[in-house]
Amino acid sequence: MKRVKKLFVQFCKFGLVGTLCFCIDYGLMVLLTEVADFSYFFSSALSFVVSVVVNYILSMRYVFKGKDGMSKRVELLIFVALSGVGLALNQMIMWIAVEFFHIFYALAKIFSTMMVTTYNFISRKLFLEA
Repeated sequence: MKRVKKLFVQFCKFGLVGTLCFCIDYGLMVLLTEVADFSYFFSSALSFVVSVVVNYILSMRYVFKGKDGMSKRVELLIFVALSGVGLALNQMIMWIAVEFFHIFYALAKIFSTMMVTTYNFISRKLFLEA
């Protein structure tokens, strides 16, 4: 039971960090697309990368405990690699939703975020936590 409670608390922390990073990701994407007139695809990728940097700092400080014996450099490399897969998933979902299903990019981003968040939690839990 303790393990379930610990996992629940961790998932809640992950959710709080994720919510903040989603606001950064979503807000920057809309700003770049609507104000700077960048394509949604480029805006989505750039905003994702910015949010990943914030997410790394907050996640490794407040959500996940690093593996014993794993250096910060290796931890960062794993986080970046996992985030690269997340970026690819994000971009693929955005592209399919917008180009094939003609969903407004801002709505597609919400759907994409829900899918990628699940991947992020599971992969980070498996590869970055003791």
